[in-house]
Amino acid sequence: MKSNIVFIKFMVRLMTMNFKKIFFAFLVSLILFSCKKDLTVNATATPTTVTSATVNNWIYQTMSNYYLWSTNMPTLAKTNVNLDPMNYFTSILYDHGNTDRFSWIDSSSSNLINQLNGVNKILGVKINAFLIDNSKPDGDIALVIAYVLKGSPAEKGGIKRGDIILKVDGQTVTAKNYSTILQNEILTLSFGAFANNTFSAIDKTLKLTKVELQTNPILIDTVINWSGKKVGYFSYTQFLTSFDDSLRAIFGRFKSKGVNELIVDLRYNGGGYVTSSNILTELMVKDLGVRLNTVMNKKVYNAIYTEYLTKQNDNTAFVTKFQNESNNIGNLNRVFILTSNNTASASELIINNLKPFMDVILVGEHTYGKNVGSFTITDDKNRWNYGLQPITFKIANSLDQSEYGTVNGFIPNYQVVDNVLPYKLLGDPTETLLNAALNVIGPVAYKANSTLQNSKITRKLIQPEALSDNRNLDRHDMFDRPHKQP
Repeated sequence: MKSNIVFIKFMVRLMTMNFKKIFFAFLVSLILFSCKKDLTVNATATPTTVTSATVNNWIYQTMSNYYLWSTNMPTLAKTNVNLDPMNYFTSILYDHGNTDRFSWIDSSSSNLINQLNGVNKILGVKINAFLIDNSKPDGDIALVIAYVLKGSPAEKGGIKRGDIILKVDGQTVTAKNYSTILQNEILTLSFGAFANNTFSAIDKTLKLTKVELQTNPILIDTVINWSGKKVGYFSYTQFLTSFDDSLRAIFGRFKSKGVNELIVDLRYNGGGYVTSSNILTELMVKDLGVRLNTVMNKKVYNAIYTEYLTKQNDNTAFVTKFQNESNNIGNLNRVFILTSNNTASASELIINNLKPFMDVILVGEHTYGKNVGSFTITDDKNRWNYGLQPITFKIANSLDQSEYGTVNGFIPNYQVVDNVLPYKLLGDPTETLLNAALNVIGPVAYKANSTLQNSKITRKLIQPEALSDNRNLDRHDMFDRPHKQP
């Protein structure tokens, strides 16, 4: 679904700075957050001649007012305003690639907004890359499907989790091309099989064309009877506000079925809208009733934006409090979260939000490590189409804890690598990460069918993060909404 956009304009005079008057306007998506709250700010500059220098001066002024690390930027005089704006934006970021691993710019603001709301041109698959020969790290690669999005060309073509791709457009997948080989719009896929610890080609090809698709981030939800417990499980790939009610419905089903243990699969979730992350927190947290209107999380901005928000007397810009969710399960003492290096931003916010109030048990690999968020900045006079996505705030939980913003993120309680082949479908109690969590709940053998008798072989992943056929989907995002004047 495409979001409706509401433009809100405001003007503020910066009394203590020697800046010229500037106009700020916030572009707000009505499809709100997931560690993506969409704060869209439109900033303007006075020059009328559109040159790289004009755009870059606007970029610098805007970043000075909103960028979390604005005081660490070089002075304007030390920057090259004649650079291409895409390169200029990167050149003024603080410790780019280390401290700031996250800020980005898009040459098309409309494309950027679509991406944040889950609209992309895609095939609809996420893949893990395995070495065909573990002894040859630079050799050929097997792309194993991690998941398939609902309604996508891949799903309509019959592709499912665990399928194996060995060639794309007749080209063998290798260590040099595996990360880009799925980026073309039209793709011919050649499939393989895995048996007796060996990958081999099979007589199956499929030609597919990418389409623009609204992502459905809910891959599966189910209730599993396990060791005398009713275990709710669901897999969620992106926090999109257009699916908030779908999340509520899942928890309504869990509640009606008497779920007393919960496993949330966020191993492929790179973030999204903050509001959606907060809603999921409220659906899971223990004793929600006694927490209403108490602090869930807190945000910190740079000095200039903090001063503006303080003058507006808008405390909601800094503090988020628990609100009621009628489908809160209510009886959970703990929650299991399946994680990987893809688990980032709004997904990590869930973990941090819950830690002061209940046991949060992580199963998988360490998370990405992103405790900062952003909003979108565009030019409201439409002189150029650039969309900026700079980091604008840092977020902490009710205990002021925010220590996970490192390359190691959150460390799992139970380290499990998703590298056991053949892959099982998500929701199958024998699937590697889900089974590990279930066996913490109750170490019993699952004997509903004979799948446990199938051989399971560990193979070497060429990189820890799963990849999408559209790399825009591999960004790690958390967005906040704008705070207008009272």
